[in-house]
Amino acid sequence: MDSVSVFFLAQGEQSAASVMDRLVTFIRGATRSLDFAVYDMRLSDPLKATLSAALRERAAAGVEIRICFDGDKPLTPNLAAGQDPAPAGTSACVQSLGYSWKKIAGMKLMHNKFVVRDGASIWTGSTNLTDDAFTLMENNIVIIDSKVLAGYYVEEFEQLWQRENFDNTGNIRTMVTPVTFGGQPGDARVMFSPGCGQEIDAEIARRVRESKRRVRICSLLINSGTLISELGNLLGRGNVNVDGIYDRTQMADVYKQWQEVPSNRWKIPALREIVTRANLAGKNSTPYTPTSIHDFMHNKVLVIDDTVITGSYNFSRSAEFNAENILFIDSASLAETYSAYIDHLIQKYR
Repeated sequence: MDSVSVFFLAQGEQSAASVMDRLVTFIRGATRSLDFAVYDMRLSDPLKATLSAALRERAAAGVEIRICFDGDKPLTPNLAAGQDPAPAGTSACVQSLGYSWKKIAGMKLMHNKFVVRDGASIWTGSTNLTDDAFTLMENNIVIIDSKVLAGYYVEEFEQLWQRENFDNTGNIRTMVTPVTFGGQPGDARVMFSPGCGQEIDAEIARRVRESKRRVRICSLLINSGTLISELGNLLGRGNVNVDGIYDRTQMADVYKQWQEVPSNRWKIPALREIVTRANLAGKNSTPYTPTSIHDFMHNKVLVIDDTVITGSYNFSRSAEFNAENILFIDSASLAETYSAYIDHLIQKYR
């Protein structure tokens, strides 16, 4: 049966080389193809040398390598028009590797972080390919061996590759697929935005609304109005435990943005009440600039009863319109594994 494995990153708890070694192990399993969809790839010379050597080895063995990435955004993005800031350097890094590449345009972000190997295995999660992501951020990486699930990622990649723009991509009708984690059975489904952005938002809300025991948050941002409303309602019911961790510094910037938009101002007291009532832990990260260190609590995870929701998809309005992927994995054993990681981060940053 198809299988899932996962590993977790936390600031100061692993070396960049150890994360790259895991990626290289995944790459070296390729016999036919490697398709990368990356938002941010900026690597120091040692990490880049390790990656380059692995790719050269696979290319010499006849593996086709393609890389698509977020099209370069202006240094001063038009935030009012919906453009988000993105660090410079990905384009130069990707092109220097020497394989087929395409910039993926769009008003928002090509925010995926996945690699498809031989159309049969996927490396995905929240982790960008940067030194900071490997060493300073909290992230999770999911590896799935499944031809069915990988086929959906291939379809997403091909849409991006052929169109060179993520508008009108991601409307992929996916099905629940049986998987195992640690030898225990479960189910997984992947969804993609922007095509299924509203459906993803609605599915997250439904699962929160129908939760029976727990909703655990481990997320950079909590700024989806739908999610905020459902969490508030859940706390009002009082029969489901809600807790977790978020990035306090990055959300402070979101509060400022909400204050400037009258239709979003209601979110400020609503989310502050959720943070207080759920006693959410917050990481104090470095305020964002393109050139600052990036040490965010960068996960995008919800554990709802025995379901794990994770991927590149932030729980935000913008994510509906970005190119994103999100996994819904129903597995009691995986949910407990993620829950233990959340406990660790809460203890670390409380």
